[in-house]
Amino acid sequence: MKRIGTWALYVIGTAAILYLALYAYAMLTQREFKPGDPIHIFRNPEAPSYS
Repeated sequence: MKRIGTWALYVIGTAAILYLALYAYAMLTQREFKPGDPIHIFRNPEAPSYS
């Protein structure tokens, strides 16, 4: 039982480190937004118009 607890701790720690690394990568590679930049919303041109 102690061995299972140790492995569970390793797995949880590894998942936490991977999550933090992914978060750091996302923060460092995000686009820079400036005031006044248009917001691009991409739609399917063949989608029906409900308005």
